Amino acid sequence: MTHTFHPTILREYDIRGIVGETLSATDAFAIGKAFGTRVRRAGGSVVCVGWDGRLSSPELAAALVDGLTATGCTVRKVGRGPTPMLYFATKVREADGGIMVTGSHNPPSHNGFKLVFRGKPFFGPDIADLGRIAAAGDFEQGEGRFLDDDIREEYADRLALDYDGKRPLRVVWDCGNGAAGEIVALLTGRLPGTHTVLFGDIDGTFPNHHPDPTEPHNLRHLQDEVLLGHADVGVAFDGDGDRIGIIDNEGSILWGDQILVILAEDLLKSHPGASIIADVKASKVFFDEVARMGGHPIMGRTGHSLIKTQMAETGAPLAGEMSGHIFFADRYFGFDDALYAAIRLLGIVGRWEKMTLARRKEKLPHMVNTPEMRFDCAEERKFQVVAEVKARLVAAGARVNTIDGVRVDTDDGWWLLRASNTQAVLVARCEAVSSEGLKRLRKALEGHLSACGVALG
Repeated sequence: MTHTFHPTILREYDIRGIVGETLSATDAFAIGKAFGTRVRRAGGSVVCVGWDGRLSSPELAAALVDGLTATGCTVRKVGRGPTPMLYFATKVREADGGIMVTGSHNPPSHNGFKLVFRGKPFFGPDIADLGRIAAAGDFEQGEGRFLDDDIREEYADRLALDYDGKRPLRVVWDCGNGAAGEIVALLTGRLPGTHTVLFGDIDGTFPNHHPDPTEPHNLRHLQDEVLLGHADVGVAFDGDGDRIGIIDNEGSILWGDQILVILAEDLLKSHPGASIIADVKASKVFFDEVARMGGHPIMGRTGHSLIKTQMAETGAPLAGEMSGHIFFADRYFGFDDALYAAIRLLGIVGRWEKMTLARRKEKLPHMVNTPEMRFDCAEERKFQVVAEVKARLVAAGARVNTIDGVRVDTDDGWWLLRASNTQAVLVARCEAVSSEGLKRLRKALEGHLSACGVALG
């Protein structure tokens, strides 16, 4: 039986849609059958399945499991939890594939699927191939089975294993009512120190704040609690626990590239000269600091699947994105796990004798920058706009990096323009050494966009 997906849900890095509008249990069943077909034809049979705390996730997960077993696969249901727990399960159970039912940090009405296959990210042409298999009805058939495999305690044990702090800390954890809540409860019971957990109950309506730690207003509760409790650090997670936000002891936000510098500083003590990857949106400070500390900084394309692939290709033990995805291949598995990143950061802070997180942040070179700017641009137009800007820059002899969109270096600093791979938007950012320089960078960016008939949002 053939199946056609709504044209908007098969994305570059995962599958996402609006439940009841573009995504249904029927789609989940077809995804299970198509992915199971890929697994069986590659000689595999075992697939792990997990789901987040969204109200629609249990129904979608049940339909997904039905689809997988219809192809003859054995499904290990690892239960409700964060996406990295599903990744962990595929590693330690040596499964042929894994699917996480999650809407990540999207609104409560949204949901989707993140997939891994043979230990590698499953994205781009692979996701498109699921659509082809379903449209042709080209499914394997068989009588599979499923078994419950509650891996939560085992996962929490593995996370706690790498904590290496030397003094007890005061830590505040903001789970945002997302899927990390139950694991955080287990994890804090395994760690020394004093731990306060905010919004640890998993609730798919997200009643307290939206679970996206890249938005400053979502971190206000955490900042207040850190200051009130005189905590050493505050930790926030997104809806499915694969992205991290950090608050220092003075209540200030550390962004993804700043977190990565601190992690890199510690890692380079045991891995001198190691390659460290950050995505194209990261500050110049990251690349300069890693080089200063003796590491080899690499600029990568934005996207968790792309970063994981680049890590495997380069052998980099650490990578990260401005969005808060942090990837450790040092002592860990190389996938993005915000809970594990938190353990490594807490270990560092717990080994400092006189340093605090706020003082370490203050020691970083200071730049003036914009937040990530996202503005609407039609799906069929967004990549063309970037191509037009690139052509104009190259013709003018500009210093431009085209690894992912255009990142333009000037005497003032740099500006970036790229097309989102998951939404009908353009993404821009500017960074300079001075406020006046930032104004000039923004003006240059606005000029290039205006020539394409696009206004900077």
